[in-house]
Order: sequence, then C-alpha cells, then structure tokens
Amino acid sequence: GNPELPTAVNITWSSINFKTILQWQPKPSGYFYTVEIHGQTSDTQKKCILTAETECDVTDVLRNVKETYTAHILSVTSSRMDNFEEPPFAVSEKFTPYSQTVLGKPEVQNYTQKGSKLNIVFQDPLTPYTFPNGSFQSIRDIFQHDLEYKLYYWKDQSSGKKDATTKSHTFEVSVDSTKNYCFYIQGIIPSRRENRNGQESMVLCTSVGRGILDEYGAEVFIIIAVIAIAVITLAIVLSVILCKRKKAKAAREKEPLNGV
Repeated sequence: GNPELPTAVNITWSSINFKTILQWQPKPSGYFYTVEIHGQTSDTQKKCILTAETECDVTDVLRNVKETYTAHILSVTSSRMDNFEEPPFAVSEKFTPYSQTVLGKPEVQNYTQKGSKLNIVFQDPLTPYTFPNGSFQSIRDIFQHDLEYKLYYWKDQSSGKKDATTKSHTFEVSVDSTKNYCFYIQGIIPSRRENRNGQESMVLCTSVGRGILDEYGAEVFIIIAVIAIAVITLAIVLSVILCKRKKAKAAREKEPLNGV
C-alpha cells in the first residue's frame, strides 16, 4: 500500500581523464539511492549503496574503458533492500569511457625560444588508474597511438594563429627571432566523432628580446619621454635660479657698510 518512490531524473556522466562521476536529481527525502553499473560483457556492480547524495564516483568499476556501460539508479528504503521486490529505478544513457571521457589539460614543463626555434616540453595528464607497481597511468598509456597533441602559437599581441601536431612530448617550431610568442597545447583523439579536442593548457608567452616598445607600446614610451624632458627642463630652471641668487648674495656681501 506504500506509494511508489520517486525515480532519478537528469542523469549525466561527467568524465575527465577517466575519472567518472555520475550525477542526477532530485535530492531524496525519506528514501535513498543505490547505483548499479551494468556493462555489456561485465557483471553488474553496486556503488554508493543507500546514499542520500545525488552523485557517485564510479571510476573504479569502469576499468574496462572500452566497455559500454549503463547506470541503473535505484530508489530504495533501507527496509526494502532485503526483500525480493525490485525497487523503482531510472536508467542512464550509455557511456563508453574510451570514446567519451574528456582529455584534461596537458602540463607544460619547459619552453625556450632560441633564435628562430621555439621548443616546448610537456607532460601527459594522469588518470586515476594505476599499474601493478602503484604508479598512475597517463592518458597516453591508455590511448597510445590514438592520442596526439596540437600546439597553437602566435606572435605576442597578434591574433594570427599557427598550429603544429605531434605524437611525442615535445614541439619544435620555427619562429621570428625578433618577436615573442604565446602558445597553448591540447590533446586530440582524431578517431573520435565527438569530444575530439581536449582541454586547453595554460597560455604561456616567451620573453626573449622584448623591448620597451614591445612591452608597453609607443604611447607609454612617448609619455615617459615627455616626463623626462620636463624633469630635465625643471632641473635647468632651478639651477639657473639658484645660480642667480648665489651671485646676488655675493654682490651684497661686497658692498661697504653704510655709515662707516
């Protein structure tokens, strides 16, 4: 005779570098949620049993990253977990980590601009998954030859971008040795239909041969020049005034005293 429990709505998968969070609504009142992860070829696994939250970290049950999964979010009361009656549940859309997780930001370790060459060394984002020795796997360890990186670079204070691609951890591109350059990097999975481009790294800029005009612009340079001329002019005027006063004082001291 109990009314049917509400079921989850707005179920979404959020995954970056294979760390995957399942989210849904609404906040439960008087009942709980339990998440079941169903794979096409793997056994069903329960996560976040009797939770009052509306999200669940399911990363550790998605280790077969090329498997396609669905999530069943069960609405349950603690008393109903032990009986054989199937609780009401909602089903998520399908999710395949290998083709849907977002590539995170690569980390630039070092960059130099020497002459007409810009050299950049960067690091792959890490995943939550580990090797048997406990070290974390990178996205390259999982994607291997499917992964490449694209560099976007441009002259500082210019809007015209160039790009280059690599499958390694380095870039070397030809640049104008008299100009500074800004750049960013992002991972790419060309074989994907969606989510091909990863998150962009921080924008960094070189500072080789940067002059005052490049740094601040001609307007600021003109203002500085005007101020410098004004200071020099003021110094000359003050020097002239002080010199005249000194001569006048010396002349007064040489005059004979009245009445002597």
